[in-house]
Formats: sequence, structure tokens, C-alpha cells
Amino acid sequence: MTRIYHSSLLNLDQVIILDKIASHHLIRVLRARKGSEVTLFNGDGHEYPGEILDESPKHCQVRIKQKIKIDNESSLNITLLQGISRSDRMDTCIQKSIELGVCNVTPLLCQRTGTNLKGERAEKKLNHWQQIAISACEQSGRCIVPVIQPAIDFMQGIQTIGNNHKLILAPGATNSISTIKNPEKNICILIGPEGGFTLDEIQQATDNGFTSISLGPRILRTETAGPACIAVIQALWGDLG
Repeated sequence: MTRIYHSSLLNLDQVIILDKIASHHLIRVLRARKGSEVTLFNGDGHEYPGEILDESPKHCQVRIKQKIKIDNESSLNITLLQGISRSDRMDTCIQKSIELGVCNVTPLLCQRTGTNLKGERAEKKLNHWQQIAISACEQSGRCIVPVIQPAIDFMQGIQTIGNNHKLILAPGATNSISTIKNPEKNICILIGPEGGFTLDEIQQATDNGFTSISLGPRILRTETAGPACIAVIQALWGDLG
């Protein structure tokens, strides 16, 4: 079933006019036709199956036929603090992390971050990342869309995490995830950018309550590390077991 995100309020028997991007994707890309079924969601935890009423690639109309409560969110509240990397790698990390059930993503400006996000450029990048999150929810069946937070400095990021079980992925760490005591609901994962964290950043994180962990003998790329860590955590304590 094709799933489309629509940000407005949705109700039974309501006729929804999709925006130009969603209409084009539905009619031109997916070749949907009048009378076909499509499922809408708006982030309120429900799916809204409906029927396509026309084939307009700019303003396609959908009539809502059902409202279904969806309960597929993780039992864990996982926050990802992700060092910003080049756009394609950052996009991949956000996409896969959302598919795996992460609840919050905060991009971090680290010492080895190879980009400078300010003003209009930062806002444009944030909107792009939020669209990546929406697309990941469309694909994975999630009905609550995680919010991608505005990028913040490394120190601000590690100091704003409250009562979380805090983990930092660091080369040379002697702890593996399996040695960590079964955490409570809230877990925070700290992942470095391309080039990793500096020794100073690792020390600052541990001084702020983060436990250094390793995911094995191989060094993972930044876009692999976050999703891999989330998958292991979900398998050990979440809903992938």
C-alpha cells in the first residue's frame, strides 16, 4: 500500500487535496489511477486509508475512508547525537536510523565537521533532513514522524542530554554493548562525523556521563555506525529481538 505524508488534520470522509510534490509522486511516478487506494498519515499515530478521486499530477484529491491506530513505535526512546558529515552520508544515517525506530536526531557540529551551517543554509539543510525523516516513515510504516533538531555545537549537545543511558561509540573502547547493564527506556547514542571524534571530545563526553563502547574490531563509517548501533540496541532491549 502506498503511504503519503500529509501534514494537515485528517478525518473520516474528508476529501484531501495533496500538494504538488505528493500529487506528482503518486500520479506520475507511481502511476496511481482514479479509484486506487492510498494511505495517508500526518504524524498523529494513525493511518488514513483512502481512495484517489482524480489523476491530477498537481492537486490530486483523496477521500479518507478509514482511521486506523498504528502501534509500531519502539518501546525505547532512542536519541541519536550525530556528528554532521557530507550530505549523502548524513542523509543515509538519518534515513536508516528513522527506519530502525530512533525517536530524536540532533546533528552536531564537531571539531572534525567539514561544513559550516549558519543562517539560511542551516535552515535549508534542516528542512531537507526533515523530509528525509518523513520519507523514511512513509517507507517503514511509522505514523509518528521524529523531529530532526537544529544543528548545535558538540558541547551543547552532550550537556543537554538529561536522564538518558548515554553511550559514545569510540575506537579502542573496551566495553561492548552486550556488557552494558540493561538500560531504562531512554538511551542516547553519540556518533562522530567523518574522521571521528578528537580525543578531547571523547574525554568531554565521558566527563559528562557517556560510556565509551565498541561495536567490534572493525572501524565503521559514520553513516554505518549510528544505524548499526541502533540495530544492536533494538535487538538487545527493544523490538528487534
